[in-house]
Amino acid sequence: MSNISERACVSPKAKIGNNVTIYPFAYIEDDVVIGDNCVIYPYVSVMNGTRMGSGNTVFQNTVLGALPQDFNFTGEPSQLVIGDNNIFRENVVINRATHSDGQTLIGNRNFLMEGVHVSHDVKIGVMNVLGYGTKIAGDCIIGDRVIFSSGVIANPGSRVGDAVMIQSGTRFSKDIPPFIVATDNPVRYGGVNSTILRNYGVDEKIIAHIANAYRLIFHGQTSVFDAVNQVVDQVPDGPQIQNIVNFIRATKLGIISKL
Repeated sequence: MSNISERACVSPKAKIGNNVTIYPFAYIEDDVVIGDNCVIYPYVSVMNGTRMGSGNTVFQNTVLGALPQDFNFTGEPSQLVIGDNNIFRENVVINRATHSDGQTLIGNRNFLMEGVHVSHDVKIGVMNVLGYGTKIAGDCIIGDRVIFSSGVIANPGSRVGDAVMIQSGTRFSKDIPPFIVATDNPVRYGGVNSTILRNYGVDEKIIAHIANAYRLIFHGQTSVFDAVNQVVDQVPDGPQIQNIVNFIRATKLGIISKL
């Protein structure tokens, strides 16, 4: 049983789960799935192609599944897939994918603050915080437990590793490896994100290994490729080090610099 206001515009073709609350003046299109225990506040628009899990809360004037702002878009059906227990604050806009074989993906337990825009085909992991006015361009990939401070701009196709802190007003067009702080304009490496790592229970010895890996990568006198090989040879192995190595080896845009 759900609580849907008579003043909400909800397509009879939309699939609405149990215990869903939809406030007056919300707009839900035909090809939409909303899971159990979601709350949709007034003036929210949930557009065709949106697939939403359970326990999500969507605040006023948010648009989910908006048409992609991409010149390659030809009108074909595509999807925005949202996991569970996310919070979308006021005026958030998320575009669905450009093509039918793609998806814009939002994982679980993310918090998107007021004015965030997530473009087509972006992939966002779990437990991320996207600060006020953050803009993520198309085809970006965001890991888990990332914090975007306010006014961050991620340019197309860039990637952000796990447990990264990106400081306010930063703009970037290259990849930001895991477990670091990214700061300033032009963007630069601002050290290991040690405070957050400690909050997540990462052992001090592991944090020291991460710091040593990034000393080789950002402060060495070799190429990034050679520095990664040095990390493999010199830094004790573990999941975090493997994460760093695999992330950097997979880069197509290159990584941010130490400046």
